[in-house]
Order: sequence, then C-alpha cells, then structure tokens
Amino acid sequence: MSRTFAYLRVSTTDQTTENQLREIEGAGFSVSHQRAVSETISGSVAAFERPVFSKLMDRLEAGDVLLVTKLDRLGRNAMDVRSTVEHLAHANIRVHCLALGGVDLTSAAGKMTMAVISAVAEFERDLLVERTQAGLIRAKAEGKALGRPLLLTERQHEEIAERRANGISLGTLAKHYKVTRSAIQRAERRAKISPTQ
Repeated sequence: MSRTFAYLRVSTTDQTTENQLREIEGAGFSVSHQRAVSETISGSVAAFERPVFSKLMDRLEAGDVLLVTKLDRLGRNAMDVRSTVEHLAHANIRVHCLALGGVDLTSAAGKMTMAVISAVAEFERDLLVERTQAGLIRAKAEGKALGRPLLLTERQHEEIAERRANGISLGTLAKHYKVTRSAIQRAERRAKISPTQ
C-alpha cells in the first residue's frame, strides 16, 4: 500500500511551511502529521545535501508518493531538480508537484515536463559557460591577470628555492614570509627545485 509524504521547505526561520501544507490539503491530498516533513534550509543547497531531505529519502519506499508545492522545493536549479526526480523515479517513488497541476513527474506527462526541465537545465549550463568564457576573454583583452594572484614575488620565489636547497624547513620559511607551508611548496615548484626535506 502506497504512502503519501509531503516535503515542505522554507529558506529562513521567519518563514513557515503552513501555507505549503494547506495548499497540499486544498488540492485533496491527505498527509498524516508524521509524513509531512518540514525543513528550514536555503534553496541553494542541493536536495541530497539537506539533512531532513536525506532522512526522508531513507523513509521512502517503492510505491510511495512525495508531494511538493513547487519544483524549487526539490532542488536549487533545474539540473538539481531533474537529478532528484530521476533518483526518486529510479526508486519507484512518484513525485507530484502542485504548481504543475499535481502532475506525477515520474509519469509519461511528468517525463515530458522533466524533458523540458532538462532542456532548461542544459540551456542554463550553456549560458553559464558562455558568460564565463566571455568574461575571461574580456578580462584578458583588458590585460588583467587570470588565475590566483601570487602571494610572493619572483625574487622571493628564487630566495625560497635557494633556502630550501640549503635545507631551511617549510615551516621556518612560511613564518618568515608570512604565508602557508603550501605557498612555500608552490614557490619551490615554480622554481623547479626538488624539496630537500
């Protein structure tokens, strides 16, 4: 016998999930108190990284129904929503979204909806890549240095390489130059000197 669960999420503690629960009940779904799961967490956190959602996944079984009021309750973006729904569908858990007319996202109509979401996700990904590449090209054209800024000058790199070759420890050099041990190691690698310690 299938069970019905509701996943209710808000982003901040001054918000409440009561409206989401009323919306689910208003749509004709009956969810027992123990199966209405609430979480206060930012939507920017991926669904499977949310503590309460992860515990809910442990409770869900094949044939169960998971209700959400909107897709953004399930994930941080189209890609995350798609991944979450696919994971649930693979476990034979139906997912109903009220904002999409209560459609089961694992049904034929739901799969079509998910295909549209996938297209949007791919579009978002492509736009992000395009914006990143355009930004890099613009920065390069403006003569800006790309990558992590160097903590040490070229002269300091040479000094570090010489001192390491003379057996000075990473810790001593890190204190002297007021950087981390890994910064000293990077400087040493840049100078193409093998560590002596």
